Amino acid sequence: MSRCCSLLRMLVLVVLSELVAVSPALAETMTLIFVGDIMLDDGPGRTIAQGGDPLAAFVDVLAQADYVVGNLECPVATRGEPLANKIFTFRAHPRVMPILTGRFDALSVANNHSGDYGQAAFVETLDHLGNSGIKAFGGGRNLSEAHQALFVERRGVRIALLAYNEFKPRSFEAGADWPGIAWSEDSQVIADIRAARAAGADLVIPFMHWGWERETQPTDRQRQLARTMIDAGAEVVIGSHPHVTQGVEYYRGKLIVYSLGNFVFDGFKTPETTTGWLLRLTVDRQGLLSWNTFAAAMDETGSPQRLTGLATPCGQTGDNEVGICDSR
Repeated sequence: MSRCCSLLRMLVLVVLSELVAVSPALAETMTLIFVGDIMLDDGPGRTIAQGGDPLAAFVDVLAQADYVVGNLECPVATRGEPLANKIFTFRAHPRVMPILTGRFDALSVANNHSGDYGQAAFVETLDHLGNSGIKAFGGGRNLSEAHQALFVERRGVRIALLAYNEFKPRSFEAGADWPGIAWSEDSQVIADIRAARAAGADLVIPFMHWGWERETQPTDRQRQLARTMIDAGAEVVIGSHPHVTQGVEYYRGKLIVYSLGNFVFDGFKTPETTTGWLLRLTVDRQGLLSWNTFAAAMDETGSPQRLTGLATPCGQTGDNEVGICDSR
């Protein structure tokens, strides 16, 4: 073989070896989208009853992800009675399920409205989600099920999702033999994260319902718990509940998004309460690669609309500070 051919063969082998080294990493990336509070009673419920689609403006964005997660801020049921001691109680009609089906892969039920119409309505909600192919997490038919991690496997990446509520009423909490949500107790949260890692999760992502409503910065409690979860093995910590977006930061190189704000919710008037974020994560088995946020502005019916040209947080692995990108 001539020297020229030998050199060409060596070059080809080098290129092929580089491709073999790179292609598994490319094949093992996964994209997730998280959204904040989804309330399908009242204004959004009326839109659906009239044949409208509150999610129409974001169907294409949601479809771009391998896995889509949100917080379902209401039971979906026909049973039950509203709790007499709550100022606001929500219950969406099962006719809303086609709006969620095929768009969300999983929904957290760990929040302060899942139990608004009692345990029967809560269990009916779990049934509607399950029958529609949507995984519920952060709640279940008993305490063990409520704290069970939801394992997601896509493109060679295994992720464990956990969800907890720490905003009253605690009466919604699941018990040893009754249904309800997962309540946030530090020792239990740490144990759940460690158990998920031991069960083979590449990444663990807790989705929290916490903080004070309408406060644009996280509380000391949120910061402490977020750090505790990362110390226990969480890769990313995400939150909702305050009805506004909150701070974003890194701790030990791990991302914390304290609140995504509202996604589908009416009854709010200020720019802070009517603007939420969709969070897109790109991950592989080693951790978070990159992330960015999309801005959503709720109209008077509570339906989110695209909001472009607004600077929103973004970043990538290795960053020390949170970046700012144009929301798209």
